Amino acid sequence: MRRFVLGWKTLGHEARLGARIVNYADDRVIGCRGPADQAMTVMRDMMAALKLTVNETKTQVRQVPAETFDFLGYTFGLHWTHRTKRKLLCGAPSRKRVARVCQRISAITDRKRSGLAPAEVVTELNRVLRGWAGYFCLGPVSDTYRAINAHVRYRFRKWWGAKHRNARFGPCRYWSPWLEQTFGLLQLRRDPSRLPHAKA
Repeated sequence: MRRFVLGWKTLGHEARLGARIVNYADDRVIGCRGPADQAMTVMRDMMAALKLTVNETKTQVRQVPAETFDFLGYTFGLHWTHRTKRKLLCGAPSRKRVARVCQRISAITDRKRSGLAPAEVVTELNRVLRGWAGYFCLGPVSDTYRAINAHVRYRFRKWWGAKHRNARFGPCRYWSPWLEQTFGLLQLRRDPSRLPHAKA
């Protein structure tokens, strides 16, 4: 992949096509100002010359901002932000990654695990939530965090009910402060300190 990126620049495709490559490991996005079909043709020819295989299921052409595309767990396109009260061209956590972390939360709080101590379950949840928020901290994340927090409350409530069958519950919205204060269960909040500080 390194040879492909170097060749793209050395052969002048970046300047000629107005196409820059952003890559991580084997995943890459080619951002084009010029015609995308030309960049696609050049990319295929170079990959064939380097004897590399193009993943046809992942290879797509998207016109931004009219369309969106997923890359490294983020969906890039126009997203509404509450801070600016307008749409910005940026990345936000993709639906697939949100669904995946919710599935993980559901597995941790499965009723079959009601024999565990609350501290054990909370430790597992906090580890997952902290790691997820550490990566997905860019772009408009407030709505996503609220949805995940609501799922955590719901699932922990179900788990607690399976553990204490005769327990009575109040409205779910009152659980957040109680869960934080009693068990130390993490609530996702936007934290500027998580943002990466890139150096040029």
